[in-house]
Amino acid sequence: MSGLGPRTDIELVEQANTTLYETIERGDHEALSGLWLDGQVSVVHPGWPVLRGRGEVLRSYALIMANTEYIQFFLTDVEIDVVGDTALVTCTENILSGGPAEDDGSVGPLIGQLVVATNVFRRTDDGWRVWSHHGSPVLADRDDDEDDGADDSGGDGEGDADAL
Repeated sequence: MSGLGPRTDIELVEQANTTLYETIERGDHEALSGLWLDGQVSVVHPGWPVLRGRGEVLRSYALIMANTEYIQFFLTDVEIDVVGDTALVTCTENILSGGPAEDDGSVGPLIGQLVVATNVFRRTDDGWRVWSHHGSPVLADRDDDEDDGADDSGGDGEGDADAL
């Protein structure tokens, strides 16, 4: 961005969203807590139950940061909608993370993962703050060789709905 910085609500929300991910990448828990609203917030990390309340949400990030050697987010498909003092951001998180450190201290094996995310922001006197984050894993396409048209039931394929 130019030296003027963001000026529209869309640009300000985009900056807040980018800052959220950059803060997680740096493992800066103190800065991360400043990005969230006070009070009732929520988060759903992939595979986790809904966590509600600022304390529970921030504890979850502390746990993730403490157990993640390396993480980098490449955001794609970013869409931002602003209505009044609420903003909705949807995106795909292309995540590259490092497993536990090797014996020599180097980062462990890198793992890639796709997560679709929804981030909800609220406008405050101090700028846009995260109200909710929800991430769901994208299931990888599988080539099921066993489903190549063969019907092991011996039937003609009709009436299969009765088994549902």
